[in-house]
Amino acid sequence: MSQTNETQAVVIGAGIVGVCAALALRQAGLAVTLVDPDEPGGEQAASYGNGAFITPASIIPMSVPGLWRKVPGYLLDRDGPLTIRWRHLPRLTPWLLRFLAAGMTTARVERTAAILSGLLHDAPDRHAALAAAAEVPGLIERRGVLYVYPDRAAFAAEALSWRLRRTAGVVWRELDAAALRAFEPALSPAYGFGIHVPAAANCADPGAYVAALAAHAARLGVRRVAARATGFAFDGGRLRAVETDQGPIACNRAVVAAGMASARLAAAAGDRVPLEAERGYHVQLTGGAPGGPHLPVMPSDGKMANTVTREGLRAAGQVELAGAGAPPDWRRAEILLRHLYATWPGLARDLPVRRWMGNRPSTPDGLPVISVARRSPDVFYAFGHGHVGLAAGPKSAALVAALVTGSTPPLSPAPFAATRFRW
Repeated sequence: MSQTNETQAVVIGAGIVGVCAALALRQAGLAVTLVDPDEPGGEQAASYGNGAFITPASIIPMSVPGLWRKVPGYLLDRDGPLTIRWRHLPRLTPWLLRFLAAGMTTARVERTAAILSGLLHDAPDRHAALAAAAEVPGLIERRGVLYVYPDRAAFAAEALSWRLRRTAGVVWRELDAAALRAFEPALSPAYGFGIHVPAAANCADPGAYVAALAAHAARLGVRRVAARATGFAFDGGRLRAVETDQGPIACNRAVVAAGMASARLAAAAGDRVPLEAERGYHVQLTGGAPGGPHLPVMPSDGKMANTVTREGLRAAGQVELAGAGAPPDWRRAEILLRHLYATWPGLARDLPVRRWMGNRPSTPDGLPVISVARRSPDVFYAFGHGHVGLAAGPKSAALVAALVTGSTPPLSPAPFAATRFRW
């Protein structure tokens, strides 16, 4: 189907995926309106507070073989990298069962990793091109990412993950203790083995980056409306408007990229998608942080991204399953802070600390939903990216734009269909 400027597209959600989708649709020749009640790049978005990694190595799903054995411990251990709040367990159980099933076998994890690689293998290049076009090239830094372990045995314990990365074409360099210390002199001596992935990148300020992309979209003619989408107006299955709390916005195409609100909007378009908030936290030492890392670093024990951003040294991670509306448990942030000080013992203890919590919109099988809606051929989805929203934003946008315009997609959309969930 040929598209012209008469196609009026509304993109719901101004996080990284929504802003990238608005750009892709505008560049395809559509008239685009970006709808979100909040400013792009604000603290409300999951993409604001993540670890800022943009790496083709981020293809390993959370659910892996043997994880089910650890669930009782996650219920009891409030200090681990993943925790489940007891009182939310009854509501979470259906999602958790799907989550555990998704990683029950090696074959399932291999499939998920291969699919995610399609979204992530060229993520650094795509982000670099976007940042350059938005006139903020310095916000994407390409120095690689360092994964650090106490010793080679600890690295070997993650053999499945690194085998899947190698299969996906990820290249790395192994570092012994001396080479690791040359990379990061301030790193704790508790770490004696490292992996450097040179193709990886990071974002120096995710919030500013999303805001800059939104400003670039506006310069290209994307209109922004500060409103909360509430549903759709259909006429015989064809889209006529997106309903908002500020009134309807006439359109004949819509893309849902609204984070945790996406499940509700998908239901209005005929699809029931199991979406839960994998709540993540970060702490950030504001200002300079002498005694910290030079490169982005992932310590194997804390499973937290240590990244120097323009606002300070950030440690981001944790998975808390508790529901999007539950109040933050700031003890999770304190766990990150303790890990950060242990990883970088030379850090000053009197630096101001900022704490943040956000909701990663996550499907149980670790794959986003990028597809057309069941109820209407005019509504499309691009949500549920979990831990990879920032990195996968540009490729996801290219895929959903291809679905909207009927052009050749950059990868198969089949694994991302909303209809894959059987109820």
